[in-house]
Amino acid sequence: MTGRIAVEALQRILSSEWGTDERVDWADVEDRLGTSLPADYRGFMAVYGGGCIDDMTVLPPLPPGNGWGSSIEGHTAGFRELWSLEGGAPGVDLGGDRVLPWGSGCNANELGWLMTGPDPDRWPVVVWRRHDSPHWALFDCGMADFLRRLMTAEFDECPLSDLSLWGRVGTFVHHEEQERRFHAGLDPMTGEPDPYAGMFG
Repeated sequence: MTGRIAVEALQRILSSEWGTDERVDWADVEDRLGTSLPADYRGFMAVYGGGCIDDMTVLPPLPPGNGWGSSIEGHTAGFRELWSLEGGAPGVDLGGDRVLPWGSGCNANELGWLMTGPDPDRWPVVVWRRHDSPHWALFDCGMADFLRRLMTAEFDECPLSDLSLWGRVGTFVHHEEQERRFHAGLDPMTGEPDPYAGMFG
């Protein structure tokens, strides 16, 4: 499935109403990360941008200008350290420098790619599941297809150690909209009035 087709398939189930084109300078990203990124991820950034699907964060490539949330660049060191400490996925003989994160959350799951070769569109998704054994698992699909198959329960079993998005379509909200809601005293994900707004800041 090409990147464009994968994102279009995801759009058929996941609303992009609260998405925003991240307007990424991909040449700058490649220079800073040392690699290009898969076409479906780039398409996702153009339609949705960085933000959250309920409790799952989809990372933008570089730190947002508003400082709201993490990024692939900011998350990479910790993701690679986790891979190296645990020896990676079973049967995979590649070091921590060959994984790259793209998502996080849903009860401490971590999501990324296994950089198996020079073509990013062929990279499988790799997931660290906090409550599963083994912790690391590999999925032969791209990130957009992974998200769609998670929310439509098209894997043989839930690929995460959390069922909150398994067979259920979440709501995506871009990080800038989350920040706007937060400062307006609203819940960043639902947009509803937050009774705790202003109590902790």
